[in-house]
Amino acid sequence: MEKRSVTVENVTGEMKIRDYMKFRLGFSSSLIGKVKYGGVRLNGEVVHMRAAVKNGDVIEVEYPEENSENVLPMAIPLTILYEDEDILVVDKPCDMPIHPSRGNHLPTLANAVRYYMGRDFVFRAITRLDRDTSGVVLIAKNQLSAAVLGREIMAQGMKKLYRARVTGIPEPRMGEIFAPIVRESEDSIRRVVREDGKDSLTRYRVISVDEEGNALCEVEPVTGRTHQIRVHMAHIGHPLKDDFLYGTQPGERVYELRCVSLSFTHPLTKKRMTVSVREV
Repeated sequence: MEKRSVTVENVTGEMKIRDYMKFRLGFSSSLIGKVKYGGVRLNGEVVHMRAAVKNGDVIEVEYPEENSENVLPMAIPLTILYEDEDILVVDKPCDMPIHPSRGNHLPTLANAVRYYMGRDFVFRAITRLDRDTSGVVLIAKNQLSAAVLGREIMAQGMKKLYRARVTGIPEPRMGEIFAPIVRESEDSIRRVVREDGKDSLTRYRVISVDEEGNALCEVEPVTGRTHQIRVHMAHIGHPLKDDFLYGTQPGERVYELRCVSLSFTHPLTKKRMTVSVREV
């Protein structure tokens, strides 16, 4: 059973515990509905959701049980970038899927996190990376954190920065790519730029150029479409080097794409924070 305790702060006048949970902590009405019957205590006592709270009171919440089906704990090393009661941020390596899927038999990040956190932990990845993309991944430790962070993603409140090595040198060396993205066909994993796609915006700037004349770019996908960086860089004529799906030729090596920084608002403290990882 997942539990979380919060001390009431910055209350002026009378406020009901339901309103504090909804407007100060970020509980949705549906989540309040799940926990209110015996799952909420005020200073150790089970209370009605109309009970008044004051500064210094302690609210304890027990979340209803959930399961991570088909995710077995596996003893895989994890690189922890940040951790507290509500969130876990890790550095996902290349060649590791986020979650088990049909036809995939590789160890996944979900398997590693369940081993680290304990067998009963429910894996909730808030941000996701493709199997061959490495870097920062944000994981919620409870249902409230997942709900609050999920709303931030929907509102495009998170900022991700990547490093990508592309073929050639984009001109201009700093710019924006605003082009709609859609699945190429119903049974294809490829995405393409097409008028009937979803609006997509990517910002980029060239950081350096290697001896082969290929550029290392800082890239920010403002929207979060599948394969967005790979599709957009290919669209302007500079696909990721060795990109087997969007390059001009199949790559002999894995393309170089790494999420090096994630900025977001902490789901409980409401403080803006940035977690970064060592660059390749």
